[in-house]
Amino acid sequence: MTELILKLFVYNKERTRVQERLRLGTVGGAVGIVVNAILAVAKAAAGVLFGSIALVADAANNITDAASGIITLFGFKLAGKEPDSDHPYGHGRMEYISGLVMAFVVLLLGLSLFKSSFERILNPETLTVSFISIGVMVLGIAGKLWLSVFYKKMQKKTGSATFGAASADSRNDVISTLAVLVSTLVYAFTQLNIDGYTGLLVSIFILISAIGLIRETLDPLLGQPPSTETVQEIYQRALGYEGILGIHDLVVHDYGPGRKFMSFHAEIPAKGDILASHDLIDNVERDFKQEMGIETVIHIDPIVTDDPDVLKLKELVARILQEMGEGLSFHDFRAVVGPSHTNLIFDIVLPSDYKGSDKQLKEKLDAALHSTHPECFTVITFDRSYIDVTI
Repeated sequence: MTELILKLFVYNKERTRVQERLRLGTVGGAVGIVVNAILAVAKAAAGVLFGSIALVADAANNITDAASGIITLFGFKLAGKEPDSDHPYGHGRMEYISGLVMAFVVLLLGLSLFKSSFERILNPETLTVSFISIGVMVLGIAGKLWLSVFYKKMQKKTGSATFGAASADSRNDVISTLAVLVSTLVYAFTQLNIDGYTGLLVSIFILISAIGLIRETLDPLLGQPPSTETVQEIYQRALGYEGILGIHDLVVHDYGPGRKFMSFHAEIPAKGDILASHDLIDNVERDFKQEMGIETVIHIDPIVTDDPDVLKLKELVARILQEMGEGLSFHDFRAVVGPSHTNLIFDIVLPSDYKGSDKQLKEKLDAALHSTHPECFTVITFDRSYIDVTI
């Protein structure tokens, strides 16, 4: 069914990848609106007709899901706009903003339904059970199961967190509708009215879903780090070029799907041809844009590779840091040799959860260094890394 919809409304050889993604977002939002609107009307009618607050609550949940589809649709439309003078990095974050609006709508509805269900617990009403209401609930479960799978496929095709959230929300709706169905069957066979309690349970599911949506959409807006998989791919690609010895100080800015910007420092041999090195970096920047869709700026750090004395000192510092066992690393190592002493200049990268002070770490490193090389002194810049660079 999903592939049929995509063949009819999305796939077209003349469309670019950006245009196809926009089309996927539009069709995905439209499908969600139609399916949820049908389910909402059916459940609301059955809930009012047979006096089930839980079924009405479930219908209201479908109404918000339909509204979410509208927000998703417009979010994709706005996110697909080209950069302009007011927004030089594009409008991609509109997807995150639309998701945040959707989450707050769901949150408000959940609070309203929690109140209504609590009142029904205090003032229970007689339920009317029929095959129609049961059939409507079974239809709702089947429809939401299909939507959950559909949204998951759309997420894989677009990389959109909005579709991922919609898939999880549809899965939760299956659980909530099952709860309503159970309460109806319990009343039919035992005359025990748990309708209000079930409505309360449904509202709690809605609230949990809303809180999860808020967290998922706030993180990229506030600036979350790139995924471990993305970082590993960046490192592996960069280090795959002959002439790049290492990279560090990686920064990735996410301005929405397809709008990523990145910078990092690349270590290259200090005695290499500067023009050749510049050409290499240009090629790397171009390849990252073409292959990963990331606009990239790379800073060159020249590294001494042919001075045995400098290399021995570098190996000594590496061994001392490794023996400290704190997950420490260093880069940009230089040695300035003078007649009476030698300055070792480098940066140390601290893990984000490192608890010690910079001063204590420097004193510990200096003490270990002076035990064998009293003429050496360190000039250290401390960086704290919030990105997992384990390769």
